[in-house]
Amino acid sequence: MCGIVGYVGDGNVYDILIKGLHRLEYRGYDSAGIALGTPSGKINIYKSQGKVSNLEDFCKDKNLEATSGIAHTRWATHGEPSDTNAHPHFSEDGNLALVHNGTIENYKVLKDALIQHGCTFHSETDTEVLVQLIEYIKLKNDCSLLDAVRMALKQVVGAYAIAVIEKNHPDKIIAARNSSPLAVGIGNNEMFLASDATPFVEYTNECVYLKDGEIAIIEKGEPLKIVNLDNRETQIDVTTLELSISQLEKGGYEHFMLKEIFEQPTTLRDCIRGRVIEGGKKIMLSGVIDGKEKFLNAKRIVIVACGTSWHAALLGKYLIQDMCKIPVEVEYASEFRYSNPILDEKDVVIAISQSGETADTLAAVKIARNMGAYVYGISNVVGSSIPRETESGTYIHVGPEIGVASTKAFTGQVMVLTLLALSIAQLKGTMTLEKISWLGEHILKIPSTVEKVLALNDKIERLSMKYTYAKNCLYLGRGFSYPVALEGALKLKEISYIHAEGYPAAEMKHGPIALIDEEMPSVIIAPKDHVYEKIVSNVQQVKARGGSIIAIVNEGDEIISKMADHVLEVPEMPECLTPIITSIPLQLLSYYIAINKGKDVDMPRNLAKSVTVE
Repeated sequence: MCGIVGYVGDGNVYDILIKGLHRLEYRGYDSAGIALGTPSGKINIYKSQGKVSNLEDFCKDKNLEATSGIAHTRWATHGEPSDTNAHPHFSEDGNLALVHNGTIENYKVLKDALIQHGCTFHSETDTEVLVQLIEYIKLKNDCSLLDAVRMALKQVVGAYAIAVIEKNHPDKIIAARNSSPLAVGIGNNEMFLASDATPFVEYTNECVYLKDGEIAIIEKGEPLKIVNLDNRETQIDVTTLELSISQLEKGGYEHFMLKEIFEQPTTLRDCIRGRVIEGGKKIMLSGVIDGKEKFLNAKRIVIVACGTSWHAALLGKYLIQDMCKIPVEVEYASEFRYSNPILDEKDVVIAISQSGETADTLAAVKIARNMGAYVYGISNVVGSSIPRETESGTYIHVGPEIGVASTKAFTGQVMVLTLLALSIAQLKGTMTLEKISWLGEHILKIPSTVEKVLALNDKIERLSMKYTYAKNCLYLGRGFSYPVALEGALKLKEISYIHAEGYPAAEMKHGPIALIDEEMPSVIIAPKDHVYEKIVSNVQQVKARGGSIIAIVNEGDEIISKMADHVLEVPEMPECLTPIITSIPLQLLSYYIAINKGKDVDMPRNLAKSVTVE
């Protein structure tokens, strides 16, 4: 879950690398470092614990001359955050410098063997083991850096994306990947390397995404060359990027998270565009058309995801079972991969991941394919691993999400799952055309409805002051509102560090009700749906025990509004569409509570945006 940047060319190497690190800081911010290959045949490494800005301060009086360089922003796995454990790491003789994203699972075995051969280690990281191994192989076999990297990686077990430079060849970077993302940007007499395309989008729109087991040779004045671990050249597939610099900047907002919350009317329009047609009468998803026979004959659908995407998956279950009459199971990808799953060719597996690089979800995809299931991907990042590994799928098209706590990606995922369910129902004939058209018309209204919900911003900001210092919070919902409760609780935990739990409202009396008192607020999601009368009873149970209630209700609500301490009214929508609407106030509430507590909402402690390690 670290960020890698590399550059070879005539530009200002240091400035390009530092700017790239800032773009990737959402992937990790425990420490940062940079290795500069100089024309004099020396590698200068500068490292600092903390954010990239700390590294910038450290480098102010340093020699920054360079013809190439690699850089890294870290989310710690092996070894605590420190200057010593920060990347890049030197080989023992100082000839090589390496940065790494991923986890080397057999690092201890390799380290013990290298110690037996006289190697000395200075850090606690698995990364230093890899650079020492490459150096040892290079010296022992008197071979090129490329050959040493190839031979070393054949001994490695685990996930990695690496970049290595050599002091005797300062105009060359060797890079490789296995289950961790790595992209090469091809510019005019210059090349870039990064964990994703954001660091180089302002310099070029030509991008090559490395595949597992590929090694890139990036050399000044030479065309890009890619080989596999057996040194056979592989085909280079160039992708044209559609990113813009404005998508990577805050645009006048104080934080990316707030910007991304307010972008949702636009991102939902982008998500819907071209997919809900003829005024809502028809739903068109090309991925479903591609897999038509698989969906028509599916005996079961299994959805795998992690974190916020798992909450979207729960909503996908409700939507698909209700609309398509197909049984659906939802699995944490991290549990699915170790649960001895039973799948066959009549199963459809849907994998959901914002980044398209989530390690557990990607592993689940590979397992499902190996067992013969048809695998459908839902992702945000074009060209990422999950879209490449799945047989068909749908992009959510919400643009880059920089804030670690997902907001617009969640609503985009829920929207795509809604369209997916409607599209399958259309194929199977499990819904009338009138019902599909009615829902389609309301889907087209969702962006403008979200704009109305965002008008609650000032009220929610004032309300947040009352609950800033709560120590615990309970989120309750039933039916479609239950996953919304889970997501609301997760948002509060992620960025404010307040303990919060989401529960099905009916389960409250089976344990959590014991926690309720005047110091523990409850957030209750209660739109006017088929379980509304049931949740009224749950509200009464909380009030009877002195609990404070924040209620999300529909406009004009006359029952719960009279019982709740605070009410946030949202427009009424068809029941299956309410999660997109009711999740917005919870995003804002979490944001403002965290801001009141002085937390860094874009980079909450211990979290990284793209979880590319186990």
